[in-house]
Amino acid sequence: MASIMEMAASMKADSAFMAASSVDMRNEALDSISKALKDNKELIFAENDKDMAAAAENGIAEAVVKRLKFDEHKLNDVCEGLSMLKSLADPLGRITLDRDLDEGLNLKRITCPIGVIGVIFEARPDALVQIASLCIKSGNCALLKGGKETLNTNRILFKLIHESVVKVGLPENCLNQAESHAEIDELLQCDKYVDLLIPRGSNAFVRHIMDNTKIPVMGHADGICHIYVDSEADEELAIPIIVDAKTQYTAACNAVETLLVNRSIAGTFLPKLAKALSKEGVKIRGTKEVTDIIADVEVSSGVETIGDDGFDTEYLSLTVGVKLVDDADEAIAHINLHGSHHTDSIITKNISTAEHFMQMVDSAGVYHNCSTRFSDGFRYGFGAEVGISTGKIHARGPVGLDGLTTYKYKLYGHGQTVGEYARGEKSFHHEDKI
Repeated sequence: MASIMEMAASMKADSAFMAASSVDMRNEALDSISKALKDNKELIFAENDKDMAAAAENGIAEAVVKRLKFDEHKLNDVCEGLSMLKSLADPLGRITLDRDLDEGLNLKRITCPIGVIGVIFEARPDALVQIASLCIKSGNCALLKGGKETLNTNRILFKLIHESVVKVGLPENCLNQAESHAEIDELLQCDKYVDLLIPRGSNAFVRHIMDNTKIPVMGHADGICHIYVDSEADEELAIPIIVDAKTQYTAACNAVETLLVNRSIAGTFLPKLAKALSKEGVKIRGTKEVTDIIADVEVSSGVETIGDDGFDTEYLSLTVGVKLVDDADEAIAHINLHGSHHTDSIITKNISTAEHFMQMVDSAGVYHNCSTRFSDGFRYGFGAEVGISTGKIHARGPVGLDGLTTYKYKLYGHGQTVGEYARGEKSFHHEDKI
C-alpha cells in the first residue's frame, strides 16, 4: 500500500488533469456516486451497524454516536445534496476580471481549483460524501481522513465513491483515503504536494494541526454559539428559536451553547424559558442571578450555578449556559470575548439594535430572529460544505464550492516587453471590459 507521501505526490500529478476536467464529466461523477450509494445502501447500512456496535461496546460519548449513524434519512440527505451540487454553476473558469492593459495586451483573472486538499474530519459518514463531492465538483483532488469510529462505513463509502468517479473518466488519484491516526502526522509533512488542510475537530486537535505543518490550514475549532435575547424581544418567538438551536441536533457545531438574556425581561422570560428547556431535557448552567430567578421553577433536567468564568464551553449535549446582560453592547462584548466566531444570533423587534449587533459581533454568521442551526452549507444552498471556517482569509462561514477555488491571472500579448513601457515608448491604458 502506498504511503501518504506517495499518495500525495500522485495526487499532485493528477491535479492538473482534474482542474482541466469538464463540468459535464464532474457532474456525471456526482450522478454516478448517487446511484452507487442508493444501489448499495444495504451494504453501507451493514457496515455502519458494525461501527455503531463498536461504539456501544467502547462507551463512545452520545454526542459522537449521533454523528456515527448512517441510515436511510442520512442517505437521502446526501443524495439530495449531490443533486443540488450538480445543479450549481461550474465554479471553475469564471472570468472575474477582464482588463486591457494596452492595445493587444489583455489581462484576465480566472477561477481555478486550489489543487490537492487534505481533509481530516470527525466521525460522521455523511461528511465523507459531502467533502468528496464538493472537491470533485470544484475540480480539486482530496485526501480524506475520517474518524476511527466510522472506519467500516467510511471504507465502503470511499470505495463506492472512488469507483464511481474513476468510471466516468476522472483521474485515478483525484481521491485517496487515509485510515490510521499515524498517517495524520505523515500528511502534515506533505507541504510539497498538499495545497490546503481542512481539519474538523476539537480546539486542541486543530491547534495541533496548525502548529505542526507548513501547509496552509483552513477551518474552525470550537463552536461556541450564542443567542442574545434583547429587551425588545418577542418572547413567544424567542422560546421556539432557542429550543431549536439547542435541541434540534445537539452534537452540531452550530448548536447554541450560551444564552444571553437582557436583565430587564429576565424575571418574566427566564421561568418560561426554563420550563420549555426542561421539557426537552436541557440542563441549565447559569450564574447565581439566573438560578435565583428560576429557583421556584420545576426544572427536571437540572440546574447548576456557575461563575462568570464558566462560559467558554462547547457542550455538544443537552446543556446550555445562561447569563444576564444589561444591553446589546454587553452581549456583543461577551460574544466577541468568549465566542468562537462561528454563529451568533439576536432576538429583538428593534431593527436598529439588530443591525448594530450584526455589525459589531465578529463572527462568520450573525443572525436576527432565527436559530443558529441555519449555519450550514446545505441550508445556504451550497449543496454541502467541507466545514465551517471561522478565519477571515480565503473563506469564512460554511465553505462550499467558492471556498474551494482560487484564481490565476492570464495575460495575452502580442510581443510586448516591459522595457518598452519603462523607456516610455509605450504607456498603459487600463480599460475594464466587465
